[in-house]
Amino acid sequence: MMKVLLINGSPRERGNTRAALDEIARTLAAEGVETELISVGTGPVSGCTACGACAKTGRCVLEGGVNEAMEALAAADGLIVGTPVHYASPAGALLAFLDRMFYAGAERFAHKPAAAFACARRAGTTASLDVINKYFTISQMPVVSSTYWSQIYGGAPGDASHDAEGLQTARNLARNMAWLLKCIAAGPEPPEAETAARTNFIR
Repeated sequence: MMKVLLINGSPRERGNTRAALDEIARTLAAEGVETELISVGTGPVSGCTACGACAKTGRCVLEGGVNEAMEALAAADGLIVGTPVHYASPAGALLAFLDRMFYAGAERFAHKPAAAFACARRAGTTASLDVINKYFTISQMPVVSSTYWSQIYGGAPGDASHDAEGLQTARNLARNMAWLLKCIAAGPEPPEAETAARTNFIR
């Protein structure tokens, strides 16, 4: 069975971001796709120190759940990252986590469909989606879309349950993810990327 890894980047493990991810998980299950949820941000997360060790080992020396998430995504078929909006950007702990996860393991994530989902009280959702989508597009991961930008609104826990369009967007995103996963499974092997050229703009 196909599986999608869900990452909850909210410090509130059962807040509105989780509500959106739960809606996505239920819809994926109805489409025959399993999910696995990892929560990030409920505790401190160290940022990348650029030590370079992961280039040799394929693992992050700082631990903190990043290596487990890399292994989970390598074994999964797709990825959805949920984030609350903090100062018109994704949660800082989530970004630190994704920096390390993608720096160490991105070559194992290529061609796995991915999507971001943002939750805000009022504004900053599309900017946050843009930030997270950049991890995907530099890693050869097809970005899955929905019928609106992948966002939901809610300030206090439970508010998201009243955003009918946000929940609808979550369900449509999940259906599109399931459809794309099935198309990929039925299609040809993905192309092999060229990697030799590396231009330095400082001469």
